[in-house]
Amino acid sequence: MFAVHLLAFHFTKLKEDQIKKVDRYLYHMRLSDDVLLDVMARFQAEMVKGLGRDTNPTATVKMLPSFVRSLPDGSEKGDFLAVDLGGSQFRAHRVKVFDDGKQSSQLESKFYPTPKEVIQGNGAELFDYVADCLLDFIETKNLKHKKLPLGFTFSFPCKQTKLEEGVLLAWTKHFKVRGVQETDVVSSLHKALQKHKDIDVDVLALVNDTVGTMMTCGYDDPRCEVGLIIGTGTNACYMEEMRHIDLVEGDEGRMCINTEWGAFGDDGALDDLRTEFDRELDLGSLNPGKQLFEKMISSLYLGELVRLILLKMTKEGLLFNGKVSTALLTKGKIEMKHVSAMEKYKEGLSNTREILTELNLFPSEEDCIAVQHVCTIVSFRSANLCAAALAAILTRLRENKKLLRMRTTVGIDGGLYKTHPQYAKRLHKVVRRLVPNCDVRFLLSVSGSGKGAAMVTAVAYRLAAQRKQIDAALAPFLLSLETLREVKNKMRTELEYGLKRETQASATVKMLPTYVCGTPDGTEKGKFLALDLGGTNFRVLLVKIRSGRRRSVQMYNKIFAIPLEIMQGTGEELFDHIVQCIADFLEYMGIKGARLPLGFTFSFPCRQASIDKGTLVGWTKGFKATDCEGEDVVDMLREAIRRRNEFDLDIVAVVNDTVGTMMTCGYEDPNCEIGLIAGTGSNVCYMEDMKNIEIVEGNEGKMCINTEWGGFGDNGCIDNIRTKYDIEVDEGSLNPGKQRYEKMTSGMYLGEIVRQILIDLTKQGLLFRGQISESLRKRGIFETKFLSQIESDRLALLQVRRILQQLGLDSTCDDSIIVKEVCGAVSKRAAQLCGAGLAAIVEKKRENRGVEHLQITVGVDGTLYKLHPHFSRVLRETVKELAPQCDVTFMLSEDGSGKGAALITAVAKRLHNVGQK
Repeated sequence: MFAVHLLAFHFTKLKEDQIKKVDRYLYHMRLSDDVLLDVMARFQAEMVKGLGRDTNPTATVKMLPSFVRSLPDGSEKGDFLAVDLGGSQFRAHRVKVFDDGKQSSQLESKFYPTPKEVIQGNGAELFDYVADCLLDFIETKNLKHKKLPLGFTFSFPCKQTKLEEGVLLAWTKHFKVRGVQETDVVSSLHKALQKHKDIDVDVLALVNDTVGTMMTCGYDDPRCEVGLIIGTGTNACYMEEMRHIDLVEGDEGRMCINTEWGAFGDDGALDDLRTEFDRELDLGSLNPGKQLFEKMISSLYLGELVRLILLKMTKEGLLFNGKVSTALLTKGKIEMKHVSAMEKYKEGLSNTREILTELNLFPSEEDCIAVQHVCTIVSFRSANLCAAALAAILTRLRENKKLLRMRTTVGIDGGLYKTHPQYAKRLHKVVRRLVPNCDVRFLLSVSGSGKGAAMVTAVAYRLAAQRKQIDAALAPFLLSLETLREVKNKMRTELEYGLKRETQASATVKMLPTYVCGTPDGTEKGKFLALDLGGTNFRVLLVKIRSGRRRSVQMYNKIFAIPLEIMQGTGEELFDHIVQCIADFLEYMGIKGARLPLGFTFSFPCRQASIDKGTLVGWTKGFKATDCEGEDVVDMLREAIRRRNEFDLDIVAVVNDTVGTMMTCGYEDPNCEIGLIAGTGSNVCYMEDMKNIEIVEGNEGKMCINTEWGGFGDNGCIDNIRTKYDIEVDEGSLNPGKQRYEKMTSGMYLGEIVRQILIDLTKQGLLFRGQISESLRKRGIFETKFLSQIESDRLALLQVRRILQQLGLDSTCDDSIIVKEVCGAVSKRAAQLCGAGLAAIVEKKRENRGVEHLQITVGVDGTLYKLHPHFSRVLRETVKELAPQCDVTFMLSEDGSGKGAALITAVAKRLHNVGQK
């Protein structure tokens, strides 16, 4: 028993001594975590360089766009062919993908050899061979009668400008085919296939095997957004944000980047880590100075690296008694399969003895231990370097998503990872140590390069079909220039109807006279009260206007809420609430005893008989108070003041907010004769020549006309551009059949139009995995402010997803792109329609003045114009396009409904005083 223990102790001591000896000898191959973190940082810098347009030409890590823009979402289906060129065998596959809710697929494959004369011959021979193999496969599987889409896995660095095209940059992995570099390999395959009249296939996608691996695993696990190959060759790919990819136009969504990381270090970035053995191996390779990172980690080179180390150690008398055998002198004699066998946990030493004996090396016990440890150090360094580069990719993904902690999946394939006994465990361990804030699952790919190509093709097929459906849904929102001209002309006709006595009663654009007959001239002065009612809030303001050299406007205001029950209660309750708010304000300002002139901004359609009389035509914007329509709102306000019996006011003017907007801007710019509101509601006013206003006596001077253009189209004249979504929104509104133009252009309704489209697309299975959530069913959930946020150019899709999550909509990246596109289509149409209407007004102004070219200013207010990232630009462009003879300046109004009401009151007082004199 003692002898056995002694023997075991002796063996352990022997093993330790041999391991220490090898550790000292291969000291530079053992990499600490600090070194690996440094490699990680270097690789991150190379990625950034590869993504930049200006820096890419000199980058070693080429970061090639793959034009794969989407991961599988489980709705893919169909029958696909795939061919796979790049490994030791050529493979043909048929992949059936079932849309059965279980994400199941069926793979049939056939393997063909890749003879040396083919992989080192000329291009025509290579692609003819691929076509011949494919024909054989099609015949074997009895598929001649079917036209199937084909995915082509081509596992070499290619520059792609679209999914179905790829120019070969360089051969790797012992391939040296002449006349293929710098040519499109897909068209070469097409040419070869055309020689076989009985093959009818569409090559839909060119795929790198790494991308194929990611897509195969992505079909099984939606979190998979990284692909890793670690075998004969090595590479990684991942889903990058489009806004970071300078080499591809557009910044929406994501695209898979094929890093081609094998060339990392070709510029000398890893020279401090490369050993004399790495240099010797490189010099003896087919491509000296290239793919240096790959030569340090891929299975194609690790066996040769071990041979070179053993040869030098033997020459130095550290192994095999210094006897160098022919096997050690023969390149390629030690392969990766030998390294894997020698590293097996239990039978490793006996395997080592057997392998070395077969190579005529006749090892001692010490030799076997030393050789086994050499293999361990070489393969461990490979796993360490691979982990460092992978950790860099995972860190970039996490930073792109702005997450403190990230859960993700890495799809992985390759012989080294699959067959080496320790490699996978080592890689996982080091990755988790380098990126502790990433929870990484490693998912082994099943036939990634073949099935993956089919998955990419299936996703491309799905996206093309989805694109068709989305385009069909949004096509009615795309208005041609001809259609917009038609809208402008119809608006012009309706404006004329509204001005004429015999047609005014039936006109949809009411063209209401406001009895505002002048704009500010700078002499206005005094203290004025202004009331502003037009939405869910009500304001009371005190406005002090100074004239002369120290001309200024000072304002004090207080905001009061109008509860829904009052908005939709009785008229008496509404006006009592308004007077209560005025009383609070007068008390607050200490001016309850003063009888101040007051301007009442009442932002609803009114028919006026004078400046201080306004009969409500009809409620809009969600108001429904009873006993108001057809009544004079000024009388109703006076009655409520009388009922309260606390104070008295001189109500000088009832004002529309659009007119107030024009007056506010007119105070700054005398050229401002048009007011536009583009916010919750939509409206325009302008100064019309009295001679054209048949419903008001007198022909001298001008009067401001409140068009109330929101009713444009209520007679069906724009039904040709109304979509089924517009009809849905109209029918669900408080006033069906009314304010149709407003419902297509104003902020109050745009979000609701978007919601209807999203519901339709979800029903078609194009959004939110076909699931209509409870929140999406809620009317009004999609406020217009969300449109403005979602369409912001500065907003990444990640933030769009967060906004949608706030709305209870769990979206993918692809969903976010579609939602953003829907919002864009709806708001662009709104701006264009608004622009077409405004073009009709400015053209009318030009003709009124009888000039060839008109210069005019439009005062604008409203959240849609002010806050939406593109509305104002599209509106301005449309006006310019449709009214080329008008030079229109847009001026933002500063509180048109408050300050404007006071200015109208001041102008009315001034004109009244002039009249009296």
